[in-house]
Amino acid sequence: MKDNSIYINRINRVFDFIDDNLNEPLCLKKLSDIACFSPYHFHRIFRDITGETLNEYVIRQRIEKAAAALLHKENMNVGEAAVLYGFNDKTSFSRAFKKFYGISPTGFKKQNSSRYSRIEQLKSKNSQQKHAAEKYLCIITNLKQWMAMNAEITVKDLPQMHVAYVTALGVQELAGAFNTLIQWAAPRGLMQGNDFRMLTLYHDSFKVTSADKVRMSACITVNDKALTGGAIGFTTIAGGRHLTGRFKIGLDEFEKSWTGMFMEMNELGFKKADRNPFEIYYNDFNEHPEKKCIVDICIPIT
Repeated sequence: MKDNSIYINRINRVFDFIDDNLNEPLCLKKLSDIACFSPYHFHRIFRDITGETLNEYVIRQRIEKAAAALLHKENMNVGEAAVLYGFNDKTSFSRAFKKFYGISPTGFKKQNSSRYSRIEQLKSKNSQQKHAAEKYLCIITNLKQWMAMNAEITVKDLPQMHVAYVTALGVQELAGAFNTLIQWAAPRGLMQGNDFRMLTLYHDSFKVTSADKVRMSACITVNDKALTGGAIGFTTIAGGRHLTGRFKIGLDEFEKSWTGMFMEMNELGFKKADRNPFEIYYNDFNEHPEKKCIVDICIPIT
């Protein structure tokens, strides 16, 4: 995201409103009022900051959140997903979905239904399917072994956390978001104490959103909302039941760790709750002798 702190706080309010109201009409006038801009200026500023027009962003969010729901909610059908995420009907949703992903919602759900499922559910009818199944079993087996060696998996009731944050749009902006946050927090003495934590909160999923568009919040725990402003936002991460994995990993192992956590979630029979997952960091990997990150990966579950 561009360094435009005068506007970023207002755009963050729009992001939050869109997240909470994807099933409602989201017209330019309503969202520009939330941002306290004229419709003309809001449209221009939103595009400059996000790289997308408002309409492009809203449609993408609706399709991607519907895709994530179809992925995680076994009993959700295409019609329900269409209504839940603001489409007029199943037909318009299916058309937009196929244009975006190149596959129908039904095909997407079917294609992904066995991903991270129990390995004994795999069946084959011919040699090609058997080879694919064997390859899949090998991948899953190797991932299970890696997780057993590198993760401590627990189910925890985590408390809510008040955090200051800087928005990052795409993985390429996350390091800069943390730098902005640290430069703001350090002179204020906020990066100390037993309760201090640094986190990344994920608003989008890499399973359905391209890496250059995933929205994340670089966060630190704080107690006083009045401290924040401009590019520094304030939010509360809800507490509740989480599947938590403690890892000591390199930067190149985060994707594997997340994949393993969702596999474990399905193996244990849990479902992802309608809240955002996050990472909690316990060290500076640059100071670790092996450049390892000590991190908790936390997935809200039901």
